[in-house]
Amino acid sequence: MRGLPEDLATIARDVGSLLGLEAGLMALSAVVALGFAEVRVALAFLLAAGVTGGVGLAARRAVADARPPTMKHGMVIAAGGWLAVAAFGALPFLASAWLVPDAVAAGFVPAAADYAESSLVTLRSPLHAFFESMSGWTGSGLTMAVHEPSLPRGIQWWRTLSQYVGGVGVIVLTVSILARPGSGSYALYRSEAREEKIHPSVVSTVRTVWKIFVGYTVFAILALFVAIRLAAPAIPTWETAWQALNHGMTALSTGGFSVTDDSIATYGSPLIETVLLPVMTLGAIAFPVHYALLRDRDLGQLRRDVQTRWLLVVLVVGAILLSLQNLAALTGAFEAAWVALPDVGLSAPQVDAVRDSVFQFVSALTCTGFQSAPIGAWGAGGKLLLSGAMVLGGAAGSTVGGIKIIRGYTVMRGIRWQFHRVFLPRSTVVTARLGDRVLDREQMEAEFAEAAIVSLLWVLLLVASSLVLLNAVGPGVSYADALFEVASAQGNVGLSTGLTGPGMDPLAEGLFTLNMWVGRLEIIPVLVFGRALLFGLDP
Repeated sequence: MRGLPEDLATIARDVGSLLGLEAGLMALSAVVALGFAEVRVALAFLLAAGVTGGVGLAARRAVADARPPTMKHGMVIAAGGWLAVAAFGALPFLASAWLVPDAVAAGFVPAAADYAESSLVTLRSPLHAFFESMSGWTGSGLTMAVHEPSLPRGIQWWRTLSQYVGGVGVIVLTVSILARPGSGSYALYRSEAREEKIHPSVVSTVRTVWKIFVGYTVFAILALFVAIRLAAPAIPTWETAWQALNHGMTALSTGGFSVTDDSIATYGSPLIETVLLPVMTLGAIAFPVHYALLRDRDLGQLRRDVQTRWLLVVLVVGAILLSLQNLAALTGAFEAAWVALPDVGLSAPQVDAVRDSVFQFVSALTCTGFQSAPIGAWGAGGKLLLSGAMVLGGAAGSTVGGIKIIRGYTVMRGIRWQFHRVFLPRSTVVTARLGDRVLDREQMEAEFAEAAIVSLLWVLLLVASSLVLLNAVGPGVSYADALFEVASAQGNVGLSTGLTGPGMDPLAEGLFTLNMWVGRLEIIPVLVFGRALLFGLDP
């Protein structure tokens, strides 16, 4: 590989580093599988680790002296790296599915289950395995394994680990481990749709991010362990710990993979849902805000940060609107819903409607994807409200997908600013305020243009994909359902109305895989990646 062009050498070295890291995570998962006496699954992980590590380390060593990445390299590395990590991340699924005989796989099905076949068999399809891997690494949560408890523990852990690492960012983790100084690290950091730094050094920033993330994870796991023990004391202690571990990790990383049937609806517990609400919200707040909050112990940070302030506002307003919508669907009229709210004698279905609405809106806006209600049975109004939440997403600089709060805020401020300028004299010095920043005309136009372009491209892909999906699934599916499912995939959320599953059209499955990849990278790196494939990286 010595004859590689300089650009390609830089890309190959850093993508190779990502694959080397992934191989290490596969080896760790083999240890987990052995701990549960899943020998064939452990062997599958070791085989996958050998292939992934062999390819990655060979690429890295062959071009170890390649020059540091610039921003154009960083975007191609981000897009190509996420694609490669998802592709090689499918190997443990495929290898386990084929190495484990049907009779052994059937032994993973819980004794009280009303199904006989393990979902591991489903992952023998390369497309299903790639879909599952892409969903995990992008923190999306849509799944081909419809009965998660029937998967081996090692595979359950691999799904959780991929979301946990993918939530913070594969490249962020790699930068923190490689500790590469200089502009190369910043190029990679920004290419993964991240801008804000906690420290002047990117390496110090990402290490601080991981310290905060791991600390919150311990809190989430402990809180869920207590909640599950109180809400479902019949579950054995070791199983409670396993569920708390996996759900705590995927809640904080806003991934949404579960190890129970029917996601969080399995528990039917207001206590568990209440514990998950702040955990999901923590994952949707930018890491610099967490750092400032922990450093200064000043809750005013939540109000002063424009993204956090609007995130909390949208969470409250959206939950109220969705509750009204679902109460209206339950009672038949909005007037009846308004009358029912102050009535202390709410019926049990009305209480459940409000509870499900609050939980599902928080799950959607934070892009977590935990499901506590059969959303497929909801009316079009409820689905469209959740679709809007999944499109918007939480704060930039957090673990969420979607367009991000800051872009929505910038677009709205930009439209208002453009309208306001029309009525001012030409000689007026125009400034604009975005959060705590005061911008001049050129700065505001640049901010507005970036936010508007990304948002427009995001929405155009959403609409086009939903139309393709509607055609692929055929009659009997409403546009609200199609839009919801695409918004969930592209927003890296994981909520579903029931369209996603192993029986779906391969075209739709491939489309969702593309949506998850593009949505995680916020489109521009994918466009740069496509241009590089066609024309190279030269200007």
